[in-house]
Amino acid sequence: MSETFVVIPQESDFTYENLPYGVFSRAGQDKTQIGVAIGGEILDLSAVAHLFDVSYQNALRAANLNPLMKLGYDAWAAVRARTIQLLARNSELDRDETLKRGAFVSQGSVKMHLPATIGDYTDFYSSIHHATNVGVMFRGRENALMPNWKHLPVGYHGRASSVVVSGTPIRRPLGQTLPVDGADPVFGPCRLLDFELEMAFFIGGPETQLGERVSVTESRKRIFGFTVMNDWSARDIQKWEYVPLGPFTAKNLGTTISPWVVTVAALEPFIVDNFPQDPKPFPYLQHEENFNFDIKLEVDIKPKGAVRGTTVCRSNYRHLYWTALQQVAHHTVTGCNLRPGDLMASGTISGDTADSFGSLLELCWKGTKTIPLSGGETRKFLQDGDEVIIRGYCEKDGKRIGFGSCSGVVLPATPF
Repeated sequence: MSETFVVIPQESDFTYENLPYGVFSRAGQDKTQIGVAIGGEILDLSAVAHLFDVSYQNALRAANLNPLMKLGYDAWAAVRARTIQLLARNSELDRDETLKRGAFVSQGSVKMHLPATIGDYTDFYSSIHHATNVGVMFRGRENALMPNWKHLPVGYHGRASSVVVSGTPIRRPLGQTLPVDGADPVFGPCRLLDFELEMAFFIGGPETQLGERVSVTESRKRIFGFTVMNDWSARDIQKWEYVPLGPFTAKNLGTTISPWVVTVAALEPFIVDNFPQDPKPFPYLQHEENFNFDIKLEVDIKPKGAVRGTTVCRSNYRHLYWTALQQVAHHTVTGCNLRPGDLMASGTISGDTADSFGSLLELCWKGTKTIPLSGGETRKFLQDGDEVIIRGYCEKDGKRIGFGSCSGVVLPATPF
């Protein structure tokens, strides 16, 4: 790969090998446009759209990534390849000083937005360590995993309207809880507010029709790219309400994603073996291709007024039992239709060690342990004013790509 003319700081998430997509607006403007992050800059794709094939130009001038997502796998490869060419030294963009000045904008000077209009959002439950931990807490070690868990990617349909971009505050929810088993429920602010370390991917390609399936072998060409996610959870509300239909208001209070979408092409050098599956899944879920990634994930909690945060979790995407290809295949085996911009999440990603658990519920083990923070504070669950910051990155052979940060501050509950 040719060297780029853009200056990239050491340890930057946004290297020449990465080039993630995002949606931004310039200072003082409401208009949104799509761009590619490189170093501390954004290449405004609308400013250079005329340098791409004419069939891609309208999508590059769009207000969000949905039109580019819709174009499909071959178009994504072509746009990425052309972007790499334009960012190379002595390219036509490099030689045109006037165009360069207008095509780049500092990341620090813009407002980031959701990358796409999200029509539907599905949250899976695909980390075997997380599912086992939660099962042990609530059902005992002998019944930790439900009978269906190793046969299908468990999931539920979430609330797309409450997915927000990194930096958006999250307000502590009100709801019904059952503080004392066997007593009457009470209504009030959530007391057990939690984060969930997740990753998610955006669906692309033309919209499928109701009744049409996407096979596990076709699913790869439907995955536009990945982002980091915090699926905030009200554990005490969830415990009371989830029987018999599962997550509801404990999850719809807000779901935060990072603003940058890292393409599968950028992740390919970091592919690792799929998690071993036993028993062997049904044929519609079987695939030989590795579609698992060595993505290092970290969660910091920064209390209000603190100088810095404390890393409370270090996990990795590679711990997922079910792959994204299997998630798409299972989601559509019924004929459920897909639309470009649909969002599918991994579920909490926990590793097999105590410092890799992807939620406070696990880290404090259902409230029986305290989590030390720098400065002498401790936590079991989140307090008002806490900021949760999640980061993801890959490193190998001197190459690094990252996802930027996924952050949000907890605001006090609004009085009823």
